[in-house]
Amino acid sequence: MPDSVYKVIELVGSSPESWEKAAQNAISLASKSLRDLRVAEVCEMDMHLKDGVIEFYRVKMKVSFKYEG
Repeated sequence: MPDSVYKVIELVGSSPESWEKAAQNAISLASKSLRDLRVAEVCEMDMHLKDGVIEFYRVKMKVSFKYEG
């Protein structure tokens, strides 16, 4: 990885199924427009509730990809 530069962005994914699926949804969509995704770091997980029931899971994450100036 010498002489490499990476950009870090923040993504939020959601899913009615699980936190893992929420993370996968965010990565899958981001990979359609970003190349060379490298590392994803989950920073926060939460749930959206409705009437005391989990409506969907959310994952906030930092994702890095190789910067090509």
